[in-house]
Amino acid sequence: MPGPLPPTELYASERVVVLVSCVLSFLGSSLLVCTHALWPELRTRPRQLLLYLSLADLLSALSYFYGVLQDFDRTSWDCVLQGALSTFSNTSSFFWTMAIALYLYITIVRGSPTGTGLLCCFHVVSWGVPLGITVAAVALKKIGYDASNVSVGWCWVNLDAEDRVLWMLLTGKVWEILAYVTLPVLYILIKKHINRAHAALSEYRPILSRAPAFQPRTSIADKKLILIPVIFIILRIWSTVRFILTLCNSPAVQNSVLVVLHGIGNTFQGGANCIMFVLCTRVVRTRLFSSICCCRYEELDWPFRRSDGYWQRPEPDKDKDVPGPERTKPLLSST
Repeated sequence: MPGPLPPTELYASERVVVLVSCVLSFLGSSLLVCTHALWPELRTRPRQLLLYLSLADLLSALSYFYGVLQDFDRTSWDCVLQGALSTFSNTSSFFWTMAIALYLYITIVRGSPTGTGLLCCFHVVSWGVPLGITVAAVALKKIGYDASNVSVGWCWVNLDAEDRVLWMLLTGKVWEILAYVTLPVLYILIKKHINRAHAALSEYRPILSRAPAFQPRTSIADKKLILIPVIFIILRIWSTVRFILTLCNSPAVQNSVLVVLHGIGNTFQGGANCIMFVLCTRVVRTRLFSSICCCRYEELDWPFRRSDGYWQRPEPDKDKDVPGPERTKPLLSST
């Protein structure tokens, strides 16, 4: 690998934008955690996995905020600490994001029963692997000042490490690239399975009056399945672009637009999850606005008020003569 580029200078405006993104991500992740704690009826298994993802994003936002605020210019004890925390939380976020996709694939497409064994496996991998990598990186003194060429003010892999490319891959990039491939594949398979199920069910009740009411709900849920990998890639791709430019020793890595996009992409994951799974989920949004406005809302009628079946309480089907979409086992197990 050629010699390192000169340090990337961060302007005050760039730092402010990234700091705001960190704050929004922190608030979004905190809101997701609070909704899980306050409303037990919303604690479905996918949202339980989303809780763990939010905890990782919460720690990530805090560590990045400190790094951008400090804008390190050398390796120090707090630089190493911040780099270790962001490495652990960021890598864990990748694993939990893929764990959610894998869980939905297993329950919806494969129709396999899931229990505590699978959840324990997710915990071991999603917390254990990042922790092991981070401890090894710190012990071998690979975490430190990186001149902001592959970061935005925070510390990551030490610029002076001879095998820094290997450690950049191990502490984030290889898992990030793996997620680029895994997430679209799994969510495409899920969506294709759901579309086939809907097509099969339409043969049983093509003219039922409930069909128009069901279509908007499935449409919203299908859009979320598409948006999850799309938003992840849109946020994370700028980090990968700057990583590749750094490997090529290109001065374009210091482009201000790329720097800002990289900063927002790495720090806003919690905010994006909050938008999708709180603000754009009707039941959660209704409960939230009810609490904020201190207004009395009528008791939610779950069977008829559900808007997004994959992330909320399932809707039982009262039509016993035909197999309704809500009674299909793979769909029920995904709630």
